[in-house]
Amino acid sequence: MRAVSAPPGPHREPPARVPSIDALLRTPGGLTLVDAYGRALVTEVFREVAADARASLVERGDGAAATAGGAALVERAAQRLAALLTPTLVPVLNLTGTVLHTNLGRAPLPPEAIAAMSAVAAGASNLEFDLARGRRGERDALVEDWICRLSGAEAATVVNNNAAAVLLVLNTLARRREVPVSRGELVEIGGSFRIPEVMSRAGARLVEVGTTNRTHARDFVEAITPRTAALMKVHTSNYVVSGFTAAVPEQELARIAHDAGLPCVVDLGSGTLLDLARYGLPREQTVAETLAAGADLVTFSGDKLLGGPQCGIIAGSAALVARVRRNPMKRALRVDKLTLAALGAVLRLYADPARVCERLPTLRLLTRPRADIRALAEQLRPALADALQGIATVSVIDCLSQIGSGALPVEQLPSAGLALRPLKGGGRAPERLAARFRELPLPVVGRVSDGALLFDLRCLEDAQAFRAQLAQFASAEPSP
Repeated sequence: MRAVSAPPGPHREPPARVPSIDALLRTPGGLTLVDAYGRALVTEVFREVAADARASLVERGDGAAATAGGAALVERAAQRLAALLTPTLVPVLNLTGTVLHTNLGRAPLPPEAIAAMSAVAAGASNLEFDLARGRRGERDALVEDWICRLSGAEAATVVNNNAAAVLLVLNTLARRREVPVSRGELVEIGGSFRIPEVMSRAGARLVEVGTTNRTHARDFVEAITPRTAALMKVHTSNYVVSGFTAAVPEQELARIAHDAGLPCVVDLGSGTLLDLARYGLPREQTVAETLAAGADLVTFSGDKLLGGPQCGIIAGSAALVARVRRNPMKRALRVDKLTLAALGAVLRLYADPARVCERLPTLRLLTRPRADIRALAEQLRPALADALQGIATVSVIDCLSQIGSGALPVEQLPSAGLALRPLKGGGRAPERLAARFRELPLPVVGRVSDGALLFDLRCLEDAQAFRAQLAQFASAEPSP
């Protein structure tokens, strides 16, 4: 009996052919990648690039079996692995004119702090171990003595930032109770950190007193009830209210609080341990002055004006600090050994006020004379102009720097820099030029203003690192 053939079915394209993962792993290039990155990660990335290639070939189907070359896939995997394992947190050159730039890491640390972190990073340390007694210790003890010595506080504790310090203090002292605060001090800082919301999350009830521009002592006196837990003053770190204004000084607020048997809490915000006016900077109230005025607890930042690592410091009454330490939230907000090592090193620099301005990068940058910055700009202009020949003109300019991170918000510092004005490219040309500088091995971050890319050189101390990249910049292809 003769077989009857089945009717022809719909036409199907031959499947796209991609080398097997095992075959890719056995290639010389695959073996090199395995040696560099490990078999597990290389296998995972090979699967990804193979899947991408297969999908691309199917999409391009031309009626014949399509094949992806193994060498090309290995090269794509190598590029993807290199990108995957490139650190995402990298150094940059801050030429924005904002010294304490929140987005760029705020305070640069001195060599002493970096060495202190390195010394304890690789192995065991006495983080919570009392070497003299041979038993468990308290990590705050590593820096508490210096905080107290420099501020006049009886005791101190450290958490991961000043927002955490405020949250922890309020949760400890005022949970389910009331805290009067002037309406003119209900601040919002970067990242939508708002005093009313922090107070709510801490479990305390905000009682607004006074008006936006004027708050008097009687406003606080009249707000005190049996449910009041503390009186609070908040440093207006991101703005200034001027004109027809009135505020209750710390000394008077502390007297009102103490007469009522209540603690006085001051959120100092940036916080500084020295009178900045002696270094030619705008006057800012110090932690010691705030405590001397009668505040029972002061919260302030360990970076920003202090010039240390990101952390929050709570200093003041020993009894109140002890209560804060006993709060279960303290463990969730505590800092690690690297932060404590860096903070301790920075605090020790303050032991020599005559030289701290030279040794602490934050103060050194803030006090850098405009004449020195302008001289640097004059030195760098020719090399930068050569690199940008045909792309942009380069001129030396006078400009104004900002302190940044909410510290002394309306104060500006005379500075100098370079203005890069693109020769062509339209209105978006300065942004495209800025993007090319950010693509350099050591990214350069400036600011765009008035049709130019501006580099404020106040924070540029390693001019050679900037200059060394210019040849590479000149030969680089612009971003699409």
